[in-house]
Amino acid sequence: MPTFSLPASAPYKALQQHLSDAKQWQMRDLFKQDSDRFDKFSLEAAGLFIDFSKNIINENTLSLLCDLARDAQVESQREAMFAGDKINLTEKRAVLHTALRRPASDTVMVDGHNVVPDVHAVLDRMGAFAERVRNGTWRGYDDREITDIVNIGIGGSYLGPKMTCQALRPFVHSRLKLHFISNVDGHDLAALLPQINPATTLFIVASKTFTTSETMTNAQSARAWLLRSTTEAHLAKHFVAVSTQTDLVTRFGIAEENMFPFWDWVGGRYSVWSAIGLSLAIAIGIDNFKAFLAGAHAMDQHFRTAPLEKNLPALMGLVGIWNRNFLGSDSVSIAPYHQDLALFPGYLQQLEMESNGKRVHVDGNAVDFATCPVIWGDTGTNGQHAYFQLLHQGSDVIPVDFIAVLKPSHQLPLHQERLLANCFAQSEAFMRGKSADEVRKEMQAQGVSDNDIELLIPHRTFPGNRPSTTILLDELTPAALGALIALYEHKVFVQGVVWGLNSFDQWGVELGKVLAKTIEGELTGATVSAQHDGSTNGLIARARTAAGKSAA
Repeated sequence: MPTFSLPASAPYKALQQHLSDAKQWQMRDLFKQDSDRFDKFSLEAAGLFIDFSKNIINENTLSLLCDLARDAQVESQREAMFAGDKINLTEKRAVLHTALRRPASDTVMVDGHNVVPDVHAVLDRMGAFAERVRNGTWRGYDDREITDIVNIGIGGSYLGPKMTCQALRPFVHSRLKLHFISNVDGHDLAALLPQINPATTLFIVASKTFTTSETMTNAQSARAWLLRSTTEAHLAKHFVAVSTQTDLVTRFGIAEENMFPFWDWVGGRYSVWSAIGLSLAIAIGIDNFKAFLAGAHAMDQHFRTAPLEKNLPALMGLVGIWNRNFLGSDSVSIAPYHQDLALFPGYLQQLEMESNGKRVHVDGNAVDFATCPVIWGDTGTNGQHAYFQLLHQGSDVIPVDFIAVLKPSHQLPLHQERLLANCFAQSEAFMRGKSADEVRKEMQAQGVSDNDIELLIPHRTFPGNRPSTTILLDELTPAALGALIALYEHKVFVQGVVWGLNSFDQWGVELGKVLAKTIEGELTGATVSAQHDGSTNGLIARARTAAGKSAA
């Protein structure tokens, strides 16, 4: 296959020519020149409203970007994904997280089999189990109700459930406390165990293969902890599994009927919609979980059917490509102005960087352009007092995704107005900046001396013209959260197709896992292999010495 080269495509060349004009634009002027700019560059779908107007774009920019997407065959690849084609070429798998939120009446064929009935069969089992825990009929070994749910997983089996349970905190059953363990560092589990009662705790072990090192280490330690209070006969009352490996699950002590499966066409970072979301289904109830799925499905339908020019995920992805490949931004900051979305930036780190953090095209040839930017961020007002200084006046221009919820779930006076005021003000400040003349006039009005004014002007000037996108939700409901996550999933898809990547494998995480198995044996065994470099051997020796073993 020929080497893929985005810069060689005609739409890319047209965008490069367009860029010479765009580099001269000031967003301040664009708003002054067009009183309808906000309306032209704002769209609404699936309960989300998105304002793209504070990006360095005009109508021609979006038209050219849509040409780029069509040239990259985004629309046909989109249909291939929804149809169940095996677009994950390196693993020869379909990519069907969207099937997890399809109505029961739909049909999605994989290898001649309609997978939708299978999805709904598991969903029904999840619902029945969740209801038993919530209504107290599922009880622990001393016949008390379950009060604590501990989800043990890693990667998507941890980030998705934890983020969504926190985001939907007001919907969580009042009796239940949710805990999430992922880190193989024993300090994580050791800090939790004294806080929970073995008689009233349910562990969910989430591992497709039931062999994931970090997950099974934590699960075995949790099992041993429980057995200090009861017998193996009671394990099945306190452990359930999300897996596909029946033999390993039952050998652990979990009843086969309490194993909830999912499929190889569900990638880990796309799996919260599957049985991996069992902790969420228990926490918020199956009806709310179904609303969560329905919100995502509404975004799926919009993404699948809307023309690119009016398509929220497509435009999110394309504006991101404009900022990355043409305006040269190396990272994107995510700023949710809602405390319950505090974990959303971390969730997006895996979704985006594990998907599109690639340096080779699907044909195996190296790319010759930038791919996924670094994703990072924090809740908005906290970020303002931490790193927004760099965003406003730093040497790098970093686009920001502002996410705000119009209606709070609390009744505290003034908090919501001040929160939204900060969100909207920051996006305005990034766009407007503050010129030297404005700084001078402001200080003159304050009576500052001319000498001090000239000294301070460089420090108090903001360049502005820094791009941002604002996403508004009316309320943070299960449906709205589902739509928001699906928006970013499809944004990742669009960017991956345009960049010519396989967004659905993650070989980059495998090498460290393989090496870790060898080093683990050397840390616990009698000798150290000579196959490592000097640094790694030196580190192993120091660790062995600290553990009371000989260095060699």
